[in-house]
Amino acid sequence: MLYLYDGALDVPNILKTWYEAEASSNYGAYIPFVGTVRDESQIEGLSFDIYEPILKSWFITWEQKAKEKGAIIKMAHSRGDVMLHESSYIAAVFSPKRRVALEFIDAFVEDFKASAPIWKYDLKNGKRIYASDRSTALNGSGILGVKK
Repeated sequence: MLYLYDGALDVPNILKTWYEAEASSNYGAYIPFVGTVRDESQIEGLSFDIYEPILKSWFITWEQKAKEKGAIIKMAHSRGDVMLHESSYIAAVFSPKRRVALEFIDAFVEDFKASAPIWKYDLKNGKRIYASDRSTALNGSGILGVKK
């Protein structure tokens, strides 16, 4: 399940909702990952643009991979501005066994960083500046992969 939100994520509420939704599903492991905006490079926060059709397609592929392992994957991401020390990204894996969940969350987060069609901007002095030095061009994305 993929969830997109405007602004910062409400981490406690999202994690609680996901946990409660799966509490009786007989999963032995619930492994969340929470990404938080760090205070670096004198930024005030980050801002995100998402190309939703490609993101949804990419995520469906990961849902299928999880299903093959008897697991499920959930992800939430922010659109727009997220300030310092707020969360822009949450992923969680539920699986029967911890090893599956631990390995799957690692692979998922790494592929997310490399493949998800989400563009990051620094917020500095009230301006939105493309973070080209911390962005990865998407393979086969054509114009979408061009650094701004």
